[in-house]
Amino acid sequence: MKEFGGKALFLDRNDINTDEIIPAKYLTENTKLALQPFILEDLKLGGFDPRRDIEGKGVIISRANFGCGSSREHAVWVFEVNDINVVIAESFARIFRQNMYNCGMLAIELPKKEIETLFGLGEVVEITVDLVAGTLTAQGDKKVVISFKMNEFDKKLVEAGGWLAYADKNY
Repeated sequence: MKEFGGKALFLDRNDINTDEIIPAKYLTENTKLALQPFILEDLKLGGFDPRRDIEGKGVIISRANFGCGSSREHAVWVFEVNDINVVIAESFARIFRQNMYNCGMLAIELPKKEIETLFGLGEVVEITVDLVAGTLTAQGDKKVVISFKMNEFDKKLVEAGGWLAYADKNY
C-alpha cells in the first residue's frame, strides 16, 4: 500500500468547485499528465498563486463542500499527477469524494474544530496518514494526532490503489 501524506497546502475557503480545481477548457486533454500545469488555475483566493504554492505539496486542507460542481474525474486526476494524494476538509461533494477513493486517494472528512486545529499549526505543516489505524499526524508549530473514519469498502478501494486495482484483485 502506498504512503499518504506530505506538506500541506492550506486553501482557506468553502465551496471550492471542480471548475476551480481544473478549468473545463482543459477537459479535452487526452492524458492525465497533460492536465498537470493547470491545477487550481482559476481558484480565486487572496495571496494564492498555483505556480508558486503547489510545488512540493502532497496534502490539501480546506473547508466545507470541497469538490462541488460537476462530476468530472479530471478534478481528482489533476491532483494525482501533481503528487497530491490526500484532501482533508469538513465535507466533500459526494461524487468528488468517491472519485478520490476510486483513484486510490484519500478524502478525509473532519469536524470543523479539527480543521481549525490544522489551520492553527502554522504555515509549514507536514501530514502523515496511517490508513489502517485511521489517524493522521500533523507536525507544524506543534504536533497533533487526529482520528478519522472511513467506511470499510472505501478503505479497501484506497488500500488496493483504486477501483480498477480492487476489481482486478477481487473479481
